[in-house]
Amino acid sequence: VHLIPVNPVREDGLNPKSRKRIMPDLLTEPPAIDPVYEAHVYCNIPTIAERSMEGHAPHYFKLVSVQVLIRHGDRYPLYAIPKTKRPDIDCMLVPSRKPSHPQLEAFIKHMSKGSAAQMDGSLSSLPRFPSHSLCEMGELTQTGVVQHLRNGQLLREIYINKHKLLPGDWTAKQLYLETTGKSRTLQSALALLYTFLPDFDWKKINMRHQWSTIFCSGSCDCPMRNHYLEEEQRRQYSLRVKNNDLEKIYVDMAKIVGIPTRQLRASNPIDSLLCYFCHNVSFPCTKTGCIGLEHFKVIKRHQLEDERERQEKKLYFLYALLATHPLLNQTVNRLQRIAEGKKEEVFVLYSAHDVTLSPVLSALGITEARFPRFAARLVFELWQDGKRPKEHFIRILYNGADVTFQTSFCKDHYKRSSKLMCPLEKFVNFVKRDMFLIFNSTSYYDACRRRAL
Repeated sequence: VHLIPVNPVREDGLNPKSRKRIMPDLLTEPPAIDPVYEAHVYCNIPTIAERSMEGHAPHYFKLVSVQVLIRHGDRYPLYAIPKTKRPDIDCMLVPSRKPSHPQLEAFIKHMSKGSAAQMDGSLSSLPRFPSHSLCEMGELTQTGVVQHLRNGQLLREIYINKHKLLPGDWTAKQLYLETTGKSRTLQSALALLYTFLPDFDWKKINMRHQWSTIFCSGSCDCPMRNHYLEEEQRRQYSLRVKNNDLEKIYVDMAKIVGIPTRQLRASNPIDSLLCYFCHNVSFPCTKTGCIGLEHFKVIKRHQLEDERERQEKKLYFLYALLATHPLLNQTVNRLQRIAEGKKEEVFVLYSAHDVTLSPVLSALGITEARFPRFAARLVFELWQDGKRPKEHFIRILYNGADVTFQTSFCKDHYKRSSKLMCPLEKFVNFVKRDMFLIFNSTSYYDACRRRAL
């Protein structure tokens, strides 16, 4: 089951000289909803070095496992606005073109040698890096590759160089890698891995294929999850039809491109417009007129209002609990095995989509988090207390910010304890038991068949 198409896109490439720039200067974070500022954040253009809180712990704590869930990087739109020219974005990787990365050229060379990797099923037939002079629909862009080269480099500096999570002679068993069957998620995973483990031995790479965007694997049969998703989509539709400003904008845009309003809406224009915006390319024009920043701002503002109402109405939260339990359960089981002394799968990478990360954030209770930007990362760290080796703690970080004590299961612990982390058992109890309480159930199977209280 796919989630609601909410936020979309951006791309990379040189702009034709005749096109005017549309991107205003990004200043400090504004106090109220500002659709332009939020769109900038969503684009996640690689510019300044990122500050992050990953790997922070008292000196006597030992890092024993890291699990990372990423959204793919910047991509070309999945939708096209009818009767307009598609954004002119180049998906060839050109190290001399901005945004770039010092290891981009080496990455391209290394990817061309990847035939020795083990790739599940259809993954082996996917390209390992983008290579079209005009991007194909949904294709990762150079910006998207660079975003994850930066992610991998940042994580390497912290987890490998500082905390020695993996030894120099690491083995395939110490990694767990999984991606959906889209080229943009596979390529994002490989870009992050390349800077995390530079010039890695392809024979040690075993990339598993996940057919479901919510990573439910063999536990996807869940009727109530589908029910709550349908209810959430109804809520979305209701909010949209009540928004007169949005309707006027759609009518105006439909006139500009010469199609019925319904057809324009169905083409999900924000997906394309975000590409123009993120790549600093002027919005499309026809003989009748031009789509402009005001059109974009109204649609983007509605998206932000929709996200806010979504948090308040709880339908999405109920969907999220059921959608993410299989993935969170797998995460918890792995953390428990490592806490018991197992040395396998100490570094985990799931390469996924906005519709994967968004429900995980919601299920964990991290309600203040922004919708997943391009190349967003959610990290679960497992720490061992050096003074009491049997005690283990987790930290959860979203785009480098520590959100551990925003989670529903560790909010109260923070008030009562001097510890800077959350006891592992609190996370375990949440996933194994507390996630089902709202459904008056004690198991995932039962919760999938019973309405919430």
